[in-house]
Amino acid sequence: MCGIVGYIGKRDVAPLLLEGLQRLEYRGYDSAGIVITSPKAAGLKMVKAKGRVRDLEARIPKRFAGTTGIAHTRWATHGAPSDINSHPHLDPENKVAVVHNGIVDNAAELRAKLEADGVVFASETDTEVLTHLIARSQAEKLEEKVREALKVVEGTYGIAVMHADFSDRIVVARNGSPVVLGIGEKEMFVASDVAALISHTRQVVTLDDGEMATLKADDFRTYTTSGTLTTATPETVEWEAASYDMGGHDTYMHKEVSEQPDAVDRVLRGRIDEKFSTVHLGGLNLDAREARGIRRVKILGCGTSYHAGMIGASLIEGLARIPADSEPASEFRYRNPVVDPDTLYIAVSQSGETYDVLAAVQELKRKGARVLGVVNVVGSAIAREADGGVYVHAGPEVCVVSTKCFTNTVVAFALLALHLGRIRDLSVADGKRIIEGLRKLPAQISEILEGEAEIKKLAEEYAGAKSMMFIGRVRGYPVALEASLKLKEISYIHAEAYPASELKHGPLALIEPALPTVAIVPDDDLLEKNRAALEEIKARSGRILAVAHREQEKADHTIIVPKNENELDPILMGIPLQLFAYHTALAMGRDIDKPRNLAKSVTVE
Repeated sequence: MCGIVGYIGKRDVAPLLLEGLQRLEYRGYDSAGIVITSPKAAGLKMVKAKGRVRDLEARIPKRFAGTTGIAHTRWATHGAPSDINSHPHLDPENKVAVVHNGIVDNAAELRAKLEADGVVFASETDTEVLTHLIARSQAEKLEEKVREALKVVEGTYGIAVMHADFSDRIVVARNGSPVVLGIGEKEMFVASDVAALISHTRQVVTLDDGEMATLKADDFRTYTTSGTLTTATPETVEWEAASYDMGGHDTYMHKEVSEQPDAVDRVLRGRIDEKFSTVHLGGLNLDAREARGIRRVKILGCGTSYHAGMIGASLIEGLARIPADSEPASEFRYRNPVVDPDTLYIAVSQSGETYDVLAAVQELKRKGARVLGVVNVVGSAIAREADGGVYVHAGPEVCVVSTKCFTNTVVAFALLALHLGRIRDLSVADGKRIIEGLRKLPAQISEILEGEAEIKKLAEEYAGAKSMMFIGRVRGYPVALEASLKLKEISYIHAEAYPASELKHGPLALIEPALPTVAIVPDDDLLEKNRAALEEIKARSGRILAVAHREQEKADHTIIVPKNENELDPILMGIPLQLFAYHTALAMGRDIDKPRNLAKSVTVE
C-alpha cells in the first residue's frame, strides 16, 4: 500500500529519499511528501504534492539540504488525495513529523477528544491524530512520546517519526504494517519494503508487530512498545538492486512475464529427489508421521493468491488424496471458523505481509492450529508467524499485478502436493511422472512466450469489448478466475469467470456477439464436456477465444499451449492469458504497472 522511506547519516538526504520513493511506486499511491532536517538546521523543512513522485520532485526548492529525513507515498484511506492530506503530517509548531502506513481504527474518537482540547486539524487523515498525540506528550524522550501515543491508538501502523528537538534520530514502530531497517556504514535507513533500501545496503532488520526502533547515524536499537529491549540480528537480502530494474522492457509487467521460465527453474532448483521420486522441502517443519496425520488442508489467500490456492487445493487432492479447499482469507477470518487440529492451514501471500492473510494466521495460531506459509519474501511477517513453509523464489515483482509470483506459487503447491503424496499413497511411477512434467515447465513456458506476437494481434482484436466472460471446468476454473482478474486489473474491461458447467444455470443469458468468451479447454478427460459448452455459446452467436492443446473447431480463435501432465496443465494455460491481458491494456493505453485504485501489497483491511 503506502510507502515509507527514511534516512539518517551524512549524505544529502533528499535525493536518497526521492530515489527510495521511486523504488516504491509500484505499491500504488496518489500523493507523496518529504520532510528533512539536520543537526545544524533550524526545524523541519517539508514539501508535499498530490500525484506522482515526479510531481513532488518538481516542487522541491534548490536549497533543500539535510542529512536526516522521512518520505512517504500515500494510498488514500481517510480523506481524498490532496496536498493537505499527503504525508508527512506536522504539528502546528512544525516540530513533529509523522509518516504512517495502516489505519487508526479509533481515529474519529481520538480526533474528537483532541478537538475538544482545542487542537485544530489541518487534514482529514487518521495519521494527523498520531502527530498531535506525539506533539502534546510531556515525556522527555522522543521514544517515550511515541510510546505514549501508541498506547491509545487502535489499528494498524508502520510509522516513522522525526522531531526538531531530537534531530539525531528517527523513531519507528510497527503493528501490522511492514517496517524494515537498513544497516549501513555510519548511516541507517528505514522503509516499508526492501526495494527502497537495496541500492544502498543488503543488511536488513525486519521489525515484528509491537516492536519499535531508534535509528541514529552510527547505530540502532530495537525494543517493544512497552520499552523492553529486543535482540535484532541483521539478515542479508538475497535480491540485488538490478532485480528491480526494468531490464530493457517497456513495463515491469512485461519483464516479469518474460522472466517466468527462469523463475520456475529457480523454485524447482535443488528440491527434486530423483531417488525417491519426490521433493525436498526442508522448511516445512513437518515430519512424515505428522504429514500422514493430516485429514484436511485449508488454503487461505486473497486475490491472485486465492486463485493460486484453488489450483493448489486441486493438486493436493489429486496427488496426496487429502480433502483440500481454498478460501479468501478476508472471509475466513470473519466467519468464526471451526479450527480442526487435524487440518493443515496454508497461508499464501506474495509479499508475506497481506493484512487479511496475516490476521487469519495470527487467529489460527492463537487457536493452536498448524500453519504453513507459501510466500515470496524471506523474513516477511507471515513467514515468521507460520510454523514452516515454502518460499516460491520468484524474485522481486514490481508491477502491481502478479504474474511470475502466481506461476511460481502454483509450482510450489505442485511440489508440496508431490511431497505429501509420496509420504502417503502416490506411487513411484506417478511421482516420476510429475517430476518429469515439472522439469518440462520452463521450456514449455518459453515456447508459449515465443508466440507473443500472435497473442498481441488477438488482444488488439478483442480490446474493443465492453465485457468478457471466462469459463473453465474443474482445473480450468481457477485459471479462468485469474485470467478474468488480470484483464480487469490492467485494462478495466469488466470480466466475469464461471465454471463452464454453470453456463446453463444463468450466465448464458449474457451471451451475444458483443460479449466474447475466453474458454479454458485442456485436452483431458473433460474435453468433450468443455466442447459442449463451446457449442452452447456458438448456438447463441457468441464469439469464442479458446486456450487449448489443439485447435478448437467451434472457437473463433485458439491459442495453443504445449501439453504437460493433466495436473500441471493449469500452470501453462494461464501464461498466454497474462499476455492477452497485457496487450489488451496496452492497446487501450492503460498504465499497466500502476493500475488505478490498486496497490501491490495490501496491508490494511
